Amino acid sequence: MMSELPLDQVRTLLTVVDEGTFDAAAAVLHVTPSAVSQRVKALEQRTGRVLLMRTKPVRPTESGEAVVRFARQVARLDRDTRAELGMSGAEEPTRLSIAVNADSLATWFLPALSRVPAEPPLCYELRREDQDHTATLLREGLVMAAVTSSPDAVAGCSVRGLGRMRYVPVASPAFAGRWLRGRPGTAAEEAVADAPVVTFDRRDDLQDAYCRTLLGGSGTTRGRRGASAARHLVPTSEGFVEAVAAGMGWGMVPEVQAAPLLRAGRLVRLAPDRRIDVPLFWQQWKLDFPALAAVAGAVAAEAAEALEPLASPGGHRGG
Repeated sequence: MMSELPLDQVRTLLTVVDEGTFDAAAAVLHVTPSAVSQRVKALEQRTGRVLLMRTKPVRPTESGEAVVRFARQVARLDRDTRAELGMSGAEEPTRLSIAVNADSLATWFLPALSRVPAEPPLCYELRREDQDHTATLLREGLVMAAVTSSPDAVAGCSVRGLGRMRYVPVASPAFAGRWLRGRPGTAAEEAVADAPVVTFDRRDDLQDAYCRTLLGGSGTTRGRRGASAARHLVPTSEGFVEAVAAGMGWGMVPEVQAAPLLRAGRLVRLAPDRRIDVPLFWQQWKLDFPALAAVAGAVAAEAAEALEPLASPGGHRGG
């Protein structure tokens, strides 16, 4: 049983994962690298599983991820108990690690955190990651909660729906005039697919998904492939919007970010009736932890106001 695992070995494994190497973990724990290696090996023998991939940096195996999650939960409970007993360190703020995608971070997520009560004090460690991959950080025990696109709960976690982030296809007026409205004999759908495009990173398929919705029924090679190969990678949410407004290419922008630029005439919508909605969910550890519950409530409340009601998925944005 997990409760029978030696806690010193469990904490050592967690330190190795956090620090990345046995030598770095040894420095933190004030023991020799040999002692760290022996503790990890002893834990692996006790569980009958390989818990670490000896890479640089080390990475937990699937079994190791379960032990790492357990170790973080034990550490959290230890800090809470010390605080309740008034022991040393009780005045330190509670630290919460949360994975969140870039577009949420740039729009509605920080206002959600402002809803959290000021007492007890909290410190946030926010990790930016694609909403399709934030669940991986949960699975590896690297964060306690995540905004994710997956409705399937990670082992040991609960999940609740938040809403849909709405994206609209936009470009600068000059770009639209040059690439999308000035090509006689070319269908508007094909013009979009041929035009330069801005993407967040190599995993961002929102623009491709949009083109597939335009051309998917045509049976063309382009319809199956997606957007143009002429693409600019801009890996920040704010930078992405500015790149589109600067005329580097067209792109799918969160409606809330596009709205002020549309009103100012810096952007135009390529198709007023077209959009892609990305479903978002909140996943967190199943742990009786008041601070985490308070954050979850604040996130859900803000999402209810900022996002569209949850419905069927459409695509995904990297970051």
